[in-house]
Amino acid sequence: MMNMIFERKLTIPKEVKEMYPLTAELKAAVAARAAEIEAIFTGKDDRLVLIIGPCSADRDDSVLEYISRLREVQEKVKDNIYIIPRIYTNKPRTTGDGYKGMLHQPDPSAKPDMFKGIVAIRELHIKALRETGFSCADEMLYPENHRYLDDVLAYVAVGARSVEDQQHRLTASGVAEPVGMKNPTGGDISVMMNSITAAQHKHTFIYRGWEVHSQGNPLAHAILRGYVNKHGQSIPNYHYEDLYHLNEAYAASGLQNPACIVDTNHANSGKQPFEQHRIAMEVLGSRSYNADIKKLVKGFMIESYLVDGAQKIGGGVYGQSITDPCIGWEKTERLIYDLAEKA
Repeated sequence: MMNMIFERKLTIPKEVKEMYPLTAELKAAVAARAAEIEAIFTGKDDRLVLIIGPCSADRDDSVLEYISRLREVQEKVKDNIYIIPRIYTNKPRTTGDGYKGMLHQPDPSAKPDMFKGIVAIRELHIKALRETGFSCADEMLYPENHRYLDDVLAYVAVGARSVEDQQHRLTASGVAEPVGMKNPTGGDISVMMNSITAAQHKHTFIYRGWEVHSQGNPLAHAILRGYVNKHGQSIPNYHYEDLYHLNEAYAASGLQNPACIVDTNHANSGKQPFEQHRIAMEVLGSRSYNADIKKLVKGFMIESYLVDGAQKIGGGVYGQSITDPCIGWEKTERLIYDLAEKA
């Protein structure tokens, strides 16, 4: 006997998409952005990509206000920076406890409701697209849930705790948009490279009860996010030597479209979000010094929201993270303009 209570059968992605469809205009907007993003990851466009936004999307109003502000900034830096807002709707928890994101709890103070969560995350991504023109990024925490959003996303990340998982790797091989594979929490770069290799290849596997044949994702790439040593200390991997060695690993791998996104928070910052500006500037310095590194490093992943820091659920601060701390809007603007000036 399984120690689970089966509450209800959830609506399948096809039916949810029919309930909350994309208009022809929105589909065209997603396709146009997909072509621009592909050009960046294949080296045809040398703009820096900036995957930026809250650690977790906790409520519609503040997330949409934040993304609307990003739209205004995007117009000012469009020649050098390409912004992909983060709308992270499901969150990995190291111990399994804590807020797991909007997918689980559309209202962070209420009990989990997975169907309401599925609807809420699709509606939020569509609202962002309709109101700002931005298709956004989300994390593939649960591979079987990807198809609820696959027609609206610009970018997908596979987290440090998921990157060794076979189902994540195989699902990534069947995703159309760029998928960033993070280095694992232990820091072994070969694990990340193996994950990218798996994602770029074709596979046959079981997905949502179907036998499927993935075609391989040539836009699968690396995300460096730092790691934790055996003493629990955060060790960064964004320095020049780290980027140099990653470039060598790519050269030896034969992988398509070598690319790296540097995550400026997490173990790279020791979860000190105000270090993100300094880290990004150092990476730009490495890019300017070495042409191969400049070609490899396509951009940054940054955790940012309306208000500096973080709060507990129910804290009442509008636009402040309820998971990991972020930089606020003033620091965000300054960082984006500095990146645009020095890119």
